[in-house]
Formats: sequence, C-alpha cells, structure tokens
Amino acid sequence: MSETAATEKLSPVEGFKSESNYLLGPIPAELVDGSDHFGKASIQLLKHHGTYQQDNRDERGGDGKSYSFMVRSAIPGGKLTSAQLLAEIDLGDEVGNSTLRITTRQGLQLHGVLKGDLKHVIRRINEVQLTTVAACGDVCRNVMCSPLPYHGDPVYDAMQQLADDVAVKLRPQTPAYHQLWLTDQATGEKELAGGAEVEPIYGPTYLPRKFKVGVGLPGDNSADIYSQDLGLMTLAENGQVVGYNVLVGGGFGTTPSAAKTFAAIGQPMCFVTPEQAVDVAVAIVKVQRDFGNRADRKIARMKYLIANWGLERFKQKVEEYYGAALPAPRDVAVNDHNDGMGWHAQGDGKFFYGLNIENGRIKDEGDFRLKTALREICGTLAPPLRLTPHQSLIFCDLAEDDRGKIEEILGRHGVPTTEETSAVRRWSMACPALPTCGLAITESERALPGMMDQLEGVLAELGLADEAFTTRMTGCPNGCARPYNSDVGLVGKTKGKYTIFLGGRREGDRLNFVYKDLVPEEEVVATLASVLTYFRDDRQPGESFGDFCHRKGQDDLLAKCDG
Repeated sequence: MSETAATEKLSPVEGFKSESNYLLGPIPAELVDGSDHFGKASIQLLKHHGTYQQDNRDERGGDGKSYSFMVRSAIPGGKLTSAQLLAEIDLGDEVGNSTLRITTRQGLQLHGVLKGDLKHVIRRINEVQLTTVAACGDVCRNVMCSPLPYHGDPVYDAMQQLADDVAVKLRPQTPAYHQLWLTDQATGEKELAGGAEVEPIYGPTYLPRKFKVGVGLPGDNSADIYSQDLGLMTLAENGQVVGYNVLVGGGFGTTPSAAKTFAAIGQPMCFVTPEQAVDVAVAIVKVQRDFGNRADRKIARMKYLIANWGLERFKQKVEEYYGAALPAPRDVAVNDHNDGMGWHAQGDGKFFYGLNIENGRIKDEGDFRLKTALREICGTLAPPLRLTPHQSLIFCDLAEDDRGKIEEILGRHGVPTTEETSAVRRWSMACPALPTCGLAITESERALPGMMDQLEGVLAELGLADEAFTTRMTGCPNGCARPYNSDVGLVGKTKGKYTIFLGGRREGDRLNFVYKDLVPEEEVVATLASVLTYFRDDRQPGESFGDFCHRKGQDDLLAKCDG
C-alpha cells in the first residue's frame, strides 16, 4: 500500500478490486441477470477482462442510455495473422457495429457489442489465439514495440522478443478470466485451460492505475516510449543489442480542473542488460504496486509517484526490489520515428507494405470499402500482419509480384494507397471519442478527417504539402491518442472547442505547450494556417514544424500569428 493511501481513504475502485476475489466479483451473476448493463463494481472489474461498458449518445432514446460494449484485444507489438484479423472483422459484422478499429497501442477493438454477446465475442477471440485479458484495467496493458518486420535483423528480433516476454510476464494470472469467458456453460469444463489461484506480481488489488510499456530504438521511436510508464530504448553495437536505457514516468492523462494533474514524458533512470530487462520491469511494477496512490485515481499513475519522490529515490527503491544496483543510463537520444508506411525490403528477399488507415477505422462506407479489400487481401494472400502505433497496418512476407495485386485490390475498392495519402493525413491520428466514449467532451475521430481535408489545401497553397509533422486529436484531456508530445495536439476542452498544443515533435521526446485554449472547431484549421504561414516564412534550414514552434514559443507565435 502506498504511503499516501495508508493514511487516506481508498478510492471506491480499490474496494471493488479488493472484494472481487481476483477480478470475479459480481460479474457472473450480472452476466445472466437479463439487464442490458452492469453495476458499478462490475464495470470497473470488466476492464481487466478487456471490455468497457459504453453509452452511445447518438442512439439514446426516451428510456435513457443506449448501452453497448467495446471489446479490446491485447496484441503485443501488433503481431497477428491474416486469419486473426479476419475473425475480428467477422465479429464486428456479426455482433458489433460492422467496423473494427486499430488502436493507438497496436491492439484491435470492437464497438457496439451487446451484453448478451460478450461471452461469445471473448471466446471467439481466444479461439483464434488472441486474448482480451489486460487490454484495459489496472495492470500492464498491451506492450508496444516497433512493428517493422526486418526479418533476420538481430536488433528488431530482440526488441520484439522482449515485448513478448514482458507481456507474458506481466499478464494477470487470475482464473476469473477463464472461468467467466472460456468455460463451457453446459458442462462447466474449461475448454481453454489457464489461470492461477494467486497473482504473483499484482496481488489481490492489482495496480493503483493502468500501466503502459513500450520498446523502441533511438532511430525508431514509433512505439512512443517517452509516453509510457516504462519505456525501454534498445541500444545496439555492431548490429547486436547490448542493453536498454530504462525510461520511467511517462503518461498523458490530465484533468484540467485539477492542477495536481499533468502530462509527463519518461525520464532515463538506468541502463540494463538484455538478461536484466524483464526482471527490472517486474521490480518497477512492484514498486508502483506498493507505493502508487490508491486514494485518488487522478494522481495514481506512476508519474506522480516519481514526481513526489524524485527520480533518485524511486531508482533506489527499484534497486531494492530488484536486488542489485543499476548503472546510470547511457547518453543516447532518440532521432527518428519510422512509421513503416509504403513498400520496403524485409532483408530476406521479401517485402512489407505499410498501408495508412485513417484513425485506425476498418470499415466500408460508400465507395470506400477498406473492410472488403482487407477480406480479399487476407483471404487470398494471407500475409502475416503488424498493427502500427499510428493505427495503420503492415502486410509482411510479400513477394515482388504481390505489389501489383495489393494495389489493384485497394484501387478496386476505393482505398487510397499510402503513396496517394498526404503527409499531413498520414501523420495524423485521433481517438474514437463521441458517441461511445464516456469521457469524450468533443468530437475527435469523426472531426479530424474533415480538418485534414482543409489542412491539405492550406499546406498545398503554402508549398508545404510534403512537410511531415504529427497531428493528434482527442475528445478529452485523457490523451489516448498521445496529443501532448506531437507537433500539433488538438484536445477537446468543452463542447465544440479545443485546446491547441504546439511544439512537440515526431520523435516523441518533448512535451508541447498550450498555444491557444477554447478554439471553436470551425476555427482550428484557420488558427493552424496562420502559424504554418509563419513557419514557411521564418523557418531555419531543415527545421521541422514542431522544432520551429518550440524555438519561437507561445508569446512569439501569438504576437506574429494572432491577427
């Protein structure tokens, strides 16, 4: 228990977990009670099983809320098969809202699932060798990693293996998951065995809050390791991994009305060898388990523990839990973000192709039939797949003559190739927000494409069409699309209005700053256009948009652009 929580009343969620018998709680009875929704305790416990109860605000009727569920699969490093993707697409058609979404953490999520279909959905996901356990909740969530399939590259092989190893080690062991979702109702027999009677890492109350892990490289920070509770920067010499810089205390969720909350990027804490990495990760999780704030969920993430203690004291406690001293981090800086889009040689005679998918939404809508195109590609070519941290999709192990086949299928279904996608759209992403996210204040996924249409025109007119900068939008300050380290962050503040952040960068190692607050949706693009004009006229050679805004600062930008 944390030093704070020892003297303060625990939050209600802590009570739900404590009384749940390892995440079982009242869920079994409520699954069959005939209601279309769950009670407060079950809502919180269900997150650990990979599902959120939601209310579709577009479909509310005279009787109140329109309940449905989002079901999320945890897919470490975004690696999956064509058959697994097709199974999730099928579920979206059968029991969801006919779409599937690639998440900002390289997972998949279904929307619009009704309560009565939850068991069928989760069982089906497990039958294709995926899982929803720990996709949400107060545990280590889906472990992110650069997804690039450079087969035979020892560095990429090692970092992707580490992501798998950390995910397995930190996966909850509760038998409740199998009991609830994978037990045959008629016989009571578990068709898919698993689970333990205790949680060797988490204990009966799990973590004070969600915990995020990412693995990246100095030259490839697509996993946004500075935004994670725990980031592992892979360091290599002569083509072989020699260890990892351990970054701690990243996290982006904030509450504007609570000054005690803030966004933070990870701080380098130590260097570990490949043999130490998993055990040090476990030690960090255990320190957060025992000392993170369990009284106030607004300040329960590990970044607040580190802010209160200081990095040195936190490191000392990690060393105590690990059982040995840990050397200082090496002096290495991130220098690139490789999104993997377009055609690339894998290094083994085959190719991979990164297809940009706007905001991760897989759907058929009018002449745009991405879902049908993916059915054909995955059904005929069956390539291994990777989901990217920017919500896009990589087809792996392609032969040279597959290029024409894929481009023909995409063209026939009205799906723009990556090569046909503008730079500004390619480097944008948004959270789902309205109508289903309970935290959403403004539109996000449904608003950003229209803004991209406008920005494409602005950039073309300014001669900046090829400029690569990240634009990330969220419907609330919780930061799921990681808007606080991007070149441009658009964060919903109140109905129809956004806070505009500027000055982060694609490399992800710097927070941005508030440029303007409460900007009406219809004025966002015009506000950005004035700054982009200033950028074109006064940039330094090779300077990125984010670096320009960071160099100029809020006061100068407002003075030059707020006319």
